[in-house]
Amino acid sequence: MSSCCNKLAHCNRYLQRRTMPSFNLMEALTQISVLIGIWVAICGIDAWRREHVGKRQIELAEETLALFYEAVDAVKYLRYPVSFRAEIDDIEKGSGESERAFEARKNASVVFFRYKQYQQLFSKLHATRYRFMAQFGKATTKPFDELHNIVNDIILSARLLSRYWALGTFQSEDERSKHWERVEKQEAIFWEGSENNDPINPRLDDLVKNVERTCRQAIEGPKSLSGILSSRLRIGS
Repeated sequence: MSSCCNKLAHCNRYLQRRTMPSFNLMEALTQISVLIGIWVAICGIDAWRREHVGKRQIELAEETLALFYEAVDAVKYLRYPVSFRAEIDDIEKGSGESERAFEARKNASVVFFRYKQYQQLFSKLHATRYRFMAQFGKATTKPFDELHNIVNDIILSARLLSRYWALGTFQSEDERSKHWERVEKQEAIFWEGSENNDPINPRLDDLVKNVERTCRQAIEGPKSLSGILSSRLRIGS
């Protein structure tokens, strides 16, 4: 009887050893270290990707901002109110063209001569627009569109003035008055005027502020907590 009980107890112990999972500390540590290694690798790749993207954004922001500064100076030169002989020497009088019409066309063509000097700059800036959109979002491209509109407005004013300046006779005083109102409106666009009545310079200032806001954020990067606290302390003092 006792022999049977001993055999039964031995069988129970054998079954328990077979069914209970064995715990291996070294194997568990190995698995944990593998998981940690994978996590570190993923974080490293992500950090490299963010650093690479950030570097590209900084380079694009610096390039774009410099191009805008140059473009604004170019627009101011387009509207410079003094012309030079070299800018109009190549303009030839057309067959049957009156002297008044010729002088009007010649004076207005100064803008086209100057624009050709900066056409490559404007084209490069317009091409940069798509890279800028890809990096910073579609909403940030408004300064590009505004600069394009400003240049188009100046060119259109030159074309209109080449016709308006050529007109010399009017059927009534009212017609003459309306004509000179149109001339003065286009001349305000064509030539750079005073700060009070210049319709172009305020638009240039606004677009520069907008593009500076986006580019400065990319160039300077997010502010550290210590920098934010320091700036607030300076403001408070």
